[in-house]
Amino acid sequence: MVNQRHLRIEIEKALDESEKVWKKVEPEIINESLEKALKTFSAEEKVPTKIPGFPFISEGKPEVADFIALVLDVRNSTEHLIQAISKKTAKASQLERVLYEITAINTAGAIYLDHYNGGITEFLGDGFLALYKVKDRNDPKEVYSAHNTAKNFINDGLSLVNQILDERYLLPPLEVGIGMAFSQAIVTIVGHGTNIHPKAIGECVYRASKLSSGTNQILIDKRLKLLWPKTEGGQLRFNLFANRKIDFEAFEIKRKN
Repeated sequence: MVNQRHLRIEIEKALDESEKVWKKVEPEIINESLEKALKTFSAEEKVPTKIPGFPFISEGKPEVADFIALVLDVRNSTEHLIQAISKKTAKASQLERVLYEITAINTAGAIYLDHYNGGITEFLGDGFLALYKVKDRNDPKEVYSAHNTAKNFINDGLSLVNQILDERYLLPPLEVGIGMAFSQAIVTIVGHGTNIHPKAIGECVYRASKLSSGTNQILIDKRLKLLWPKTEGGQLRFNLFANRKIDFEAFEIKRKN
């Protein structure tokens, strides 16, 4: 389990830094002239990645592997940016509010993923994409790691995030959706010139993004359900989940009563 005291300390530190950022950008509300630190790589050089199992990837030398993709998405984040909160009910509003919310969510997510050996590969503005590399389909231990990340984030991490945001800024509680999916993916370099990025491209990423549309729910695709190890007397059940926005079979993970 993630140590909640450590989690609180890290979230508070990240929010302290975000407040400093806000003070710097508030007069101009995003300084477009911020210097971009870009490093140039030649085709022969190896690009460092945050993709599990691939600390480096070379341009022009793609790799293929099995992955569980996990996408976390904050519900109604666009409304948070557009709709102001009265200063009578909150100490932050609109863009400032979103900055603090996403800082807290992403910090907590990074800690949970690090604890369960996953890797955030992209921050998505209102959440993140993380990956678990499945080493052996016949013994997919990474299923448990991914599920523990999602389950414990929703059950424990989100509660602490909301508690801290309320204590510091009087903000209403956040809700999130978590989607997980399994497939092969291509690990490669995308972009051009100095603007190149390592990415995992696969159906699992697309499906996990679609499945993150729930509200404090963990949704998975059929491939991940079939990959799930079968255990006698298992404590989980997989309920078919119907949603017009999801164009494939989806399941919600629930604990058996």
